[in-house]
Amino acid sequence: MELEGFKVINADGLILGRMASIIAKRLLKGEKIAVVNAEKAVISGKRKSKIAEAKEFLEVGHPGKGPFHYRRPDRILRRTIRGMLPYKQPKGKQAYKRLRVFIGVPDEFKSAEMETIEEAKAEKLTCPYFTLGEFAKEIGWSGE
Repeated sequence: MELEGFKVINADGLILGRMASIIAKRLLKGEKIAVVNAEKAVISGKRKSKIAEAKEFLEVGHPGKGPFHYRRPDRILRRTIRGMLPYKQPKGKQAYKRLRVFIGVPDEFKSAEMETIEEAKAEKLTCPYFTLGEFAKEIGWSGE
């Protein structure tokens, strides 16, 4: 996989929605972005209520016709960012193609310089929060 020119963002300890909105804006400006440690991003709110909401949402749809709901943390993060892009328009489609999301840190990025997003740090939260990996396991991810 050719990953030259990608800016690497470490999602460890970053709030999912805030991180996604900042990444979406940067993608629209033309940057190539790779997000690593997707399972360590955090979701703010009470764990039980967020999981109950997700399980209710997962019941919507038909197994053969969709809509299809992802359960892997990297796919959930990609879909969250897609929701913040005008992905049905050419500029949004191109921006979405410039995004890569990974569980953990792939070998190609072990030596790369990783950046973080200060505005999206979970340390600023005063409410309860939990990781995207924990959330994914609750809604059916096998954790591979």
